[in-house]
Amino acid sequence: MYTAGFIGCGNMGGALAGAAAKAIGGENVFLSDFLEEKAISLSRETGANKSSNEDIAKNCKYIFLGVKPQVIFGTISEIAPVLKSRNDRYIVVSMAAGISIGAIKEALGFQAPVIRIMPNTPASVGKGVVLYSLDDKITKDEEKEFCEIFSLAGITDKIDEKLIDAASALSGCGPAFVYLFIEALADGAVDCGLPRDKALSYAANTVLGAAQMVIESGKHPAELKDNVCSPGGTTIEGVRALEDGGFRANAMNAVIKAYEKTLKLKK
Repeated sequence: MYTAGFIGCGNMGGALAGAAAKAIGGENVFLSDFLEEKAISLSRETGANKSSNEDIAKNCKYIFLGVKPQVIFGTISEIAPVLKSRNDRYIVVSMAAGISIGAIKEALGFQAPVIRIMPNTPASVGKGVVLYSLDDKITKDEEKEFCEIFSLAGITDKIDEKLIDAASALSGCGPAFVYLFIEALADGAVDCGLPRDKALSYAANTVLGAAQMVIESGKHPAELKDNVCSPGGTTIEGVRALEDGGFRANAMNAVIKAYEKTLKLKK
C-alpha cells in the first residue's frame, strides 16, 4: 500500500488528511505541522500518524504540501535535499493557490513528478471538490492512486492547469460565499420571528436541496427558479428584492475578485 504524508494540517490540509485516512487507512497517512499540537490532535481524530517534514519527505510516496503560498517555497527548500537523495518513486502534491507546477519544479531545483490540486473544505464531510492538474511525469496508475486517496472526499476532477485558478475561485472560495448566503437567509427568517436554530437548519437544508436539484435534474438553474416563481407570488417578490440589491452581479464579482487575487499571488 502506498503512503500519503501531509505537511501542513490547517483547515484544508486537515480536511484532506482526514478524507485520506478514511480512504486508505490511517496507518498509511502521516501528518506534520509547525504547530505540533495540531498534528497530534488530527492524529487522534483520524488514526493517522504524527510525523515530521523530513520523515514525510524521506518515506512517503505522496507528499502533500498544505502550507500557504507565502511560505511554500521555504518548505520546499527545507525538504528538497531529502527528496533529491531518494532512489524510490515519490510525487509532490501542492495545494498552494496561484503557484504553478513549473514554479514548484523550479523551487525544487531538479526534476520531480508534481500534481497540483485545489480542494475545498467540504471535503471534510465527503462533499468536496478536488480539482487536480498533472505534469507529464505522472502515470495512469499514479493518477488512479491519487484519486483513490480522495475517493471519500467528494468529487475529483482533472482540469487543464491554465484553468485551475479560475475554477478554484469558484469551488475553492465558493463555500465561504455560500455560508454568507445561508447566514443571510437565516437572518431574514429570524427578523420575521423564526427561532435562530430553526432558521439556520432550514436555510442550510434549503441550499443543500436546491443544489441537489441542479445536480440530479440536469436542468438549468434559471428553469428551476422559474418553477418556484408563481405569477404575482411571494417568491418572485423575493427574487426582485435580490435583483434590486445586485445579487447576481455581486456573486459574479466575488468569483472574479477571488480569481484576480489568485493571479496576484503568482507575482
